[in-house]
Amino acid sequence: MQYFSTRDASATPMAFTDILLGGLAPDGGLYLPENYPHVTSATLEEWRGILHEGGYHALAAEILRLFIDDIPAEDLRAITARAYRTPTFADPAIVPVTELGEGLFIGHLSEGPTAAFKDMAMQLLGQLFEYELDRRGETMNILGATSGDTGSSAEYAMRGRRGIRVFMLTPAGRMTPFQQAQMFGLDDAHIYNIALDGVFDDCQDVVKAVSADADFKREYRIGAVNSINWARLLAQVVYYVACWLRVSRSNEEKVSFSVPTGNFGDICAGHIARCMGVPIDRLIVATNENDVLDEFFRTGHYRPRSAAETQATSSPSMDISRASNFERFIFDVLGRDADRTRDLFGTQVPQGGFSLAEDPVFPEIAEHWGFLSARSTHEDRLATIRDIRERYGVLVDPHTADGIMAARTWSAEIDSPIVCLETALPVKFAETIKEATGTEPHVPERFAGILDAPRKVKDLPNDADTVKSYIRECIEQTEVR
Repeated sequence: MQYFSTRDASATPMAFTDILLGGLAPDGGLYLPENYPHVTSATLEEWRGILHEGGYHALAAEILRLFIDDIPAEDLRAITARAYRTPTFADPAIVPVTELGEGLFIGHLSEGPTAAFKDMAMQLLGQLFEYELDRRGETMNILGATSGDTGSSAEYAMRGRRGIRVFMLTPAGRMTPFQQAQMFGLDDAHIYNIALDGVFDDCQDVVKAVSADADFKREYRIGAVNSINWARLLAQVVYYVACWLRVSRSNEEKVSFSVPTGNFGDICAGHIARCMGVPIDRLIVATNENDVLDEFFRTGHYRPRSAAETQATSSPSMDISRASNFERFIFDVLGRDADRTRDLFGTQVPQGGFSLAEDPVFPEIAEHWGFLSARSTHEDRLATIRDIRERYGVLVDPHTADGIMAARTWSAEIDSPIVCLETALPVKFAETIKEATGTEPHVPERFAGILDAPRKVKDLPNDADTVKSYIRECIEQTEVR
């Protein structure tokens, strides 16, 4: 399996382990495989047995094997076994699925060490990075940006690993106290937290600017863990398959998914699973008040917002106005036209966005690709959290509430069961939970005392050169393990 950039018309091939360590393509595009492997009903039946008999990690190895041919299959099985195990994940099912009612299910993605769905990809990514760096005798300095959960998931997955440092940018003052404590309280000499004076999109822009400096990236061995890294999306494809297997009653039954998303990574993995032939009916994009994606799926206009226009909401991990992974989806929608994709995302997006409203491909986004969308507000979240608790005795976080609200918006028009993908445990958003229900969320034992840890964070201005200087200084002052 070869990979190439969404902006590379010549389709220069790359191996999986090369793009694993590289992150963003040199031309600014995102890597995708040359094709999506197609699975048959017989394959799905085989996977059903593997999940039942061997568990989640065994299923992951089988799916990864379709996309990765430069890591031996036996090594992949060992990697996934280390990534998806207890007690790293609190539930031995890794991704349990429970039924609410109304044809709605919850896919529980928050059983990992930071209580967020990002753990599903990061735990695998940490294993893959360490494996490949050991094989090459190299080191890597990871640079990432987080709106709330990516940072802590990445840091918990990478801490203590050989040959790896982590530099994580966060929007100053935009995360919840629990999210800040998880990141800033982690005691590891090779993890560096940076609070940037800006919003998440500014952090993401700095990561892209640093990665675009080819000389700096090469000299300081900069790698990526954000959802621009293909390996993260690949890891997420696995839980779509697992949830489908746990909800479907036959290999032909379709299942829909409602997905809270701001950066389009989580739901892009569902798009890939659907392209592979997994019987997915609808993919519902759930946004909060930062509704750039909902606007596109309703109107065809993709209009990224400025930092000043990006609202701080009660589902902060989705406070994003420029969705990095959206380029991968549009590339597929445009028939994998790299020239046009480069024009849209390399030229038109920086100038304010683009429109496909009059393009023949736009109606196909719902009819052929299966996408729908909905937007929710703070009051919607509070009402949903309250109703789900009163009706079903289940407490959900604000982002998952966005997903449930979106699912309910479309449920009357969808015949298939709908799995709402969980974003995080409620404990990470105690203030909103208390506002909705009048009580504080339960704190799992593994998180007791987390708010009391001392904090380790560096405040920096929103400037890529300043961030590069800080990275350079830290690397030159410390030896990696």
